[in-house]
Amino acid sequence: IAGYISQVLKNYTDHACDGEYVSLRCPHRTTISIQSSFYGRIVPSHQMCPSRYPHSYATLIKEDVACSVGTSLQKMLDECQDRRSCQFLVNSRLFGADPCPGTGKYLIVWYKCRPNEYKSKVACEDDKLRLSCKKSMVIAIYSAIFGRTQGGSLECPYQNLGMPMIDCQSATALQLMIKRCHGKRSCSIYASTYEFGDPCYPGIRKHLNVIYTCDNIPFLLPVDETQPPALNSSMEPVGVSTEMALLSNILAAYAFIT
Repeated sequence: IAGYISQVLKNYTDHACDGEYVSLRCPHRTTISIQSSFYGRIVPSHQMCPSRYPHSYATLIKEDVACSVGTSLQKMLDECQDRRSCQFLVNSRLFGADPCPGTGKYLIVWYKCRPNEYKSKVACEDDKLRLSCKKSMVIAIYSAIFGRTQGGSLECPYQNLGMPMIDCQSATALQLMIKRCHGKRSCSIYASTYEFGDPCYPGIRKHLNVIYTCDNIPFLLPVDETQPPALNSSMEPVGVSTEMALLSNILAAYAFIT
């Protein structure tokens, strides 16, 4: 699959111990979208981020392995959200009051790379969703939800039948949308339980919400999940091929991701 698109679809994880730099970076024409963050310690130092204190001092202090800071997500949003890259030194002063002085901590960040320009389409249950791009451009699926969220959808208002307002989402919606639409100029699919299964209680009306972008892809590369994408200094995939006939093999290439 396209090296660029494979990086957009990927969920990234980065971490750094106290006193180290954390560095997040996304490819060209995308920005950082923070998914979650943790700062503190929940595993012993011999498993992750060994203590920086001398051994004699470390033995006098009982390590806290139930230590976390509630401001880590907001800090990551402030520092990195919607930027192409960000880097900063990890230490407890960044996150406010230290909940466990004397215990070495670490930061873990989960993020995705969001296209700078993207579109959103919604189809109510049993309606057809159609996606299309201009000539010479193809669909790149970023996210897909089939079910019902607590926030609901303005296009598909919630019908109150005495059911509680809960989240219920198909676990396979994204994979199915990639299989049907990814790499094609246009596609259509019914927002139905026949296609996606029924993740909700009977009687709850669902909807399909897809976020995608149209991209002009001049090259396609197979993805090896065991190796990181080869990148040059501008974070763009290395290697160019203009043989657009490879687009017909997009589903076969998708197997590399699954």
